[in-house]
Amino acid sequence: IPLPGIEVANMDRSVRPGDDFYDYANGTWLKTHEIPADRASWGAAGELGERLLTQTRTLLEAAATASAATGTLERKVGDFYASAMDEAAAEKRGLTPLQPALARSASVKSRTDLATYLGEQLRADVDAMDCTDYQTSRLFGLWVAPDLNAPARSAAYLLQGGLGMPDREYYLSTAPKMVETRAKYRAHVEAVLALAKIKDAARRADRVLALEMKIAQAHATRLESLEVKNANNPWPRGEWARRAPGLDWSRFFAAAGLDIQPVLFAWHPKATAGLAKLVASEPLESWKDWATFHVIDRDAPFLGKAFQDESFAFYGRALGGATEQAARWKRAQDWMNGVMGEAVGRLYVERHFSPEAKAQVSQMVKTITDAFVRRIDALDWMAASTKAEAKAKVASLYVGVGYPDHWADFSGLEVSRDDLVGNVHRAQRLHLRQQLAELGKPVDRTDWCMTPHIVNAVNLPMRNALSFPAGILQPPYFDPKAPASINYGAIGATIGHEISHSFDDQGALFDATGKIANWWTKEDLAHFEASGAQLAAQFDAYAPFPDLHVNGKQTLSENIADLAGLSASHDAWLASLDGKPAPAVEGFSGEQQFFLGYAQSWRQKYREPLLRRLVVSDGHAPDEYRAQTVRNLDAWYLAFDVQPKQSLYLPPKDRVRVW
Repeated sequence: IPLPGIEVANMDRSVRPGDDFYDYANGTWLKTHEIPADRASWGAAGELGERLLTQTRTLLEAAATASAATGTLERKVGDFYASAMDEAAAEKRGLTPLQPALARSASVKSRTDLATYLGEQLRADVDAMDCTDYQTSRLFGLWVAPDLNAPARSAAYLLQGGLGMPDREYYLSTAPKMVETRAKYRAHVEAVLALAKIKDAARRADRVLALEMKIAQAHATRLESLEVKNANNPWPRGEWARRAPGLDWSRFFAAAGLDIQPVLFAWHPKATAGLAKLVASEPLESWKDWATFHVIDRDAPFLGKAFQDESFAFYGRALGGATEQAARWKRAQDWMNGVMGEAVGRLYVERHFSPEAKAQVSQMVKTITDAFVRRIDALDWMAASTKAEAKAKVASLYVGVGYPDHWADFSGLEVSRDDLVGNVHRAQRLHLRQQLAELGKPVDRTDWCMTPHIVNAVNLPMRNALSFPAGILQPPYFDPKAPASINYGAIGATIGHEISHSFDDQGALFDATGKIANWWTKEDLAHFEASGAQLAAQFDAYAPFPDLHVNGKQTLSENIADLAGLSASHDAWLASLDGKPAPAVEGFSGEQQFFLGYAQSWRQKYREPLLRRLVVSDGHAPDEYRAQTVRNLDAWYLAFDVQPKQSLYLPPKDRVRVW
């Protein structure tokens, strides 16, 4: 009988835990499981995600055939899903749904027109996976969030955009793999324009790529973008023309609905100035070609088969490595989650998330939070004043479990069963209007930026708020039937991770109110930064490919959160035992179960293109290396009798201890 919570059959016990703990915990699974053809990666999160897709499909199909009253949430969800599943209608319509947008981009006759057009294109479509990342084909993105200097009110942040590929490195790197991908992108641009019967597709594709190369040169690096201090640039609206000349900002802000905002933040100040300069210097025809391509490319997945196939060929196969396009019903869910995810999530939690699970996880959150506070008290290097500020942050955390305290309002969304593109666009515009309406108003810390049925969790340092969606609060991360040791090793470490994000290298810049402020003594901050540098160096040594290493500084926030979160969850689990010994199961001690639960939660296989993309552009280290975080905890060495000559062994002085 399998041990609840631990997949014993997935382990490779021929590997010594001290040589490769990830392989010891997951080696047999890694050898015997293949990545599905429609996936770029596969693992614990993917398996759970597949189950969520299947569960949600049932709900969506029921909503699509239900006789719910017009205007109800269920009816809107059902009609949207019906439009997403109607492939025949998409084929028949061809490019007709895009004609107004194409006519609008073609109507640009001057730099002033271009500024207005770019403002009209602004969307509040920041990546829901981390809520601060913006890397899309629109020249700028809008993020509405607490003011860095007065967090009780909402402010507008403009973020760099304008690229079709995931990061500036895809344009600027001379590495052979990047050069190859660049060539594929150039071919993709031409193919999309040709499918749309745009004349001179090859010449226009050259111009699009040339413009995006210059946009990439203007962009901040991923590492620069992650530094929150770089983003604290509140520019008075009237100053934008002076600080970023070249773009008619008055026209841009008026078209974007931002012309009444007295101050807007430039998250990427140098990039903002660089992009504005390009608006003035690059040929107008290049900008129009760029706009035309992205109008089509953004909506290609919603069009006929030829456009869908071309979109998948580049974004799915070339960038991700998947060999088959996902089934239509899976893609339909992705589209819906992107624009009305809370509506779908609301139906999901009503059916699949129990009050008992919410209560049990909420109790774990309290236990781990208490453990984190005890760890603060026990720090022998931290001054009492710094400890007091840190504990104030913990005390003021807002924690959402399962689903938001209040749901997003879709009453103003018009949904048609036969207009997929229109549904997507109307939902995007509704979200933009709602976000603009928040500007200058008091911040609601209970707002979520993730859908309730996603396999993820988040910490929002500017709100000092955490969210643990219902999607991740189930096996293999959380199982009410599993031993506490397993749950604390898996979901407990995730809970601890999100708490610890308030105290990583970026989260630690914010005080208990969410204001960017220094609450550290000089000596404490120096000690903390030295520990961070030590951890960054540890991850710098990991190399998934001979020509590509993990960037320890780029992944530092996540690595600190992993280490501190695992440590806090371990303490919380020990406290939950109330002095009693943890029961051994099938020869595994409680300590071993805890660490195995952690390592198995990270089991993951990647296709090479995706793994390369993540190493270049993501703030997370590959899951394999995150599992090896255990090498910094003394308890792991005792649990598995790890000896000095084993590969993961670190002398006590080299084990990083943060929080």
